[in-house]
Amino acid sequence: MESGAHSVCRVVQLPQRFVAYVDEAGDEGFGKLAGKGPTAQSAWFAIGALVVSSEVDGQLPQWRNDIMDQFPKKRSRDLHFRDLKHEQRVQACLMLADKPVGGCVIASNKITLLSHPKKEIFKQKQHLYNYMTRFLLERLTAACRSKAKMESDDAAHLTVVFSRRRGTDYHVMREYLEFMRDGRELMKPVRSIDWSVLEPSDVAVENHSNRAGLQIADVFTSAVWNALEPNTYGFCEPRYGQVLTPRLLKQMGQRLNCGLTLIPPFGKTPLNDEQETFVEYVRRYQEKK
Repeated sequence: MESGAHSVCRVVQLPQRFVAYVDEAGDEGFGKLAGKGPTAQSAWFAIGALVVSSEVDGQLPQWRNDIMDQFPKKRSRDLHFRDLKHEQRVQACLMLADKPVGGCVIASNKITLLSHPKKEIFKQKQHLYNYMTRFLLERLTAACRSKAKMESDDAAHLTVVFSRRRGTDYHVMREYLEFMRDGRELMKPVRSIDWSVLEPSDVAVENHSNRAGLQIADVFTSAVWNALEPNTYGFCEPRYGQVLTPRLLKQMGQRLNCGLTLIPPFGKTPLNDEQETFVEYVRRYQEKK
C-alpha cells in the first residue's frame, strides 16, 4: 500500500441463520373422511414446522434424548408422537414449552373441500400438500425476517428440512417454489414467501429417524392436530396444543393466522365446541407478565 493511503474497512453483515423442520399429521385423502368407518381418513390435514436459530439447532438431539429419557421402557431414541401414551405426550409437550423455538402449523379442514368448487384440483396428487406448504413458508420466512430485523437489522436466511413421506415428489415441490419465486403465477397471492430469506435450493429432505429436529416438529404438528381431529369417539384432545401455544409464532402479538392457521379461516370453517375452545385459546393467549 502506498504511503499515506487510507484503508477502508467495510463490515459485511452476515445473515442470521434459521432452520425449519417440517412434518405433517393426518392425511390428504378424500375418499372416506372421519366418522365413516374404521378405514376412514382424517377430517383434518396439518403441516407444521419447528423453527430454530442455527445456534439452537445443535441442541435439538439432546432435547430429543432428554424427552426419551422420560420413557425408560422405550428402547428406540426415535421420537414419534403417535407412539406415546397420553401422559407421555403431555410430558413431551411440557418439556418443549419453555425451549427457545417457534412453532407454525397450517391445518386444513378437508370436509370443507368436498363442496369446494375446485375440489377436483385438490384431489390431485400432492396438490393440497404443496398448497399448504406455501402457507407455511410464507409465515416462516416472515417470522425469520422479522426476528432478524428486530434484533440487529440483519438479513435472514432460512434452511427448510422436510420429513420424507411416501408419495411426495420433492423435485416437483422445488419446481413449484421456483415457479412462485419467478412471479409466474396468474393470480398474485395476498401474502408471499420472502424470497430474500429462502431459496428453493435451500430445501432439503431427510428421514424422520435421522434428524432430531424432525422428531420434535412431529410433536408440535401432532399436538395441534390432536386438538382439531376427532378421535374414534368424536372427542378432540386440546391439552397438548394448549401446552405448546406459547411457542407458536406470532405477528403483532397474535398467534392465530401466524403460528396457527386454519383453512378455511377461523369463522368460516365449521368447528365443534372443543375445536372452537382450542382455537379461541390460541387467539386470546397472552404471555403472563
